[in-house]
Amino acid sequence: MRRRGAKRPAGSPPFGWRPARGLLGVASVAVATVGLAACGLVSPAPAASTSSGHADHARPSTSPAAPPVDMAALIDPPTGKYFGVEANGAPDSLTPVQDFADLAGRQPDLIGQYVAWGTTFDAAAARSAWSYNALYYVAWEPFDTTVAAIANGDSNGYITSFAEQIKAAGIPVALSFGHEMNGDWYPWGITSTSPQSFVAAWRLIHALFAAVGATNVIWIWNPNVISATDVPLEPYYPGNSYVDWIGLTGYFPMYGPTTFNQLFGASMAEVRTFTRKPFIIAETSVQTGPSETGCVRSLVRGVEGNSDVLGFVWFEYSKAGVDWSLASRPAISDTLAKAMATLPIVNVTGT
Repeated sequence: MRRRGAKRPAGSPPFGWRPARGLLGVASVAVATVGLAACGLVSPAPAASTSSGHADHARPSTSPAAPPVDMAALIDPPTGKYFGVEANGAPDSLTPVQDFADLAGRQPDLIGQYVAWGTTFDAAAARSAWSYNALYYVAWEPFDTTVAAIANGDSNGYITSFAEQIKAAGIPVALSFGHEMNGDWYPWGITSTSPQSFVAAWRLIHALFAAVGATNVIWIWNPNVISATDVPLEPYYPGNSYVDWIGLTGYFPMYGPTTFNQLFGASMAEVRTFTRKPFIIAETSVQTGPSETGCVRSLVRGVEGNSDVLGFVWFEYSKAGVDWSLASRPAISDTLAKAMATLPIVNVTGT
């Protein structure tokens, strides 16, 4: 069963911010392709037909096949920013995405989904996002296993099958593995996973994807912003040949950081000591509080003002007693709509 939106348990530290703080032999298969494997052209697979009649799913096209997708242009967009959302039920259904778009005043061009280890790739969700002119973003969560076991090759068959399914879909997919690995709230975090195991698992997964020719993937390495654990980030970094984007998770709490730089600046500076890969704010939102509207404005302006920040993904959920969504918070939704009104958005599908 896919675990969507599975976040930290109640009673754990605040979201995002806290006070300052054996690759296996199969890898050799991909030595020649461990660079940006996605830097090619990908031909989208035709959409599966449906008889549901729901307006939130694209109908099969009778037009000629779409031209190949330039993965390099998605990895490093020449213009625009990514405006993403993670919402319950999306992108299998586009209704929550459109509800979010109505409140935010802009149509998202990236739709995220939390996918549990052991489940199959949701090609229908990828097609649904693509029909909405949005990139499908999979946050792959290694529940019910260990990162050491993955690095040891115990999941090679599953990983290979997942990669083959992505390749067969023929649609660009953004993919992170073991997000927020520098925290202690997930089973793949610092309490049970060493940096060496994490790096080995990541490189093995990447190698298995390359071995089957799954080049339609954007690889996102996604730590949490620097926290009280004061865990150095570099030991967990797989290397530039295995990563396309640096994702950062960070939330604006009721009391705490109120600007983009206060929340993300220190983490970005640390990352810049070992890589120049571009950033995407992979998970964020603003908690209701005295500085809520200012935080929203600073988030958008921070993304807009930093050329090496590709965009941000809004967490449209209510979790652990905190409502992070726009639906019940008109002051935040109105502020976001005004801030987003002039921000150029990436045209993902080129249509």
